[in-house]
Amino acid sequence: WREENLPEGQPSLQQSTYQAYILDENLLQSALDLRLGRRFIFQQDNDPKHTAKISKEWLQDNSVNVLEWPSHSPDLNLIEHLWRDLKMAVHRHFPSNLMELERCCKEEWAKLAKDRCAKLVASYSTRLEAGIAAKGASTKY
Repeated sequence: WREENLPEGQPSLQQSTYQAYILDENLLQSALDLRLGRRFIFQQDNDPKHTAKISKEWLQDNSVNVLEWPSHSPDLNLIEHLWRDLKMAVHRHFPSNLMELERCCKEEWAKLAKDRCAKLVASYSTRLEAGIAAKGASTKY
């Protein structure tokens, strides 16, 4: 079954998966676990599954406040820098199967330096200012 075989107006498989596993099963529960209640603003980029009608409706139906994200901005989401760090660290292990990949990911995630996270957060206003000055074009970040 391929996405192009879906009936007109049906959400794509990625959109359905995003809603089922990220939104339905994790978003509100994570907010509860973190004791945020409803006082949080959800951040996501403009990936098509995030901006799909089914996703927007779910967020609206569940009264989730979403941070507006410029459509042609450089990626200002700090987690992307950590994903890159993790990917590079895991790649050095050359995992040969799914179990090894999972083990390597967990080990390397635990090793990510806390000061790396702190520096990313501390640099955010500078990154944001650079993105605004560049009018959404690429920056050195």
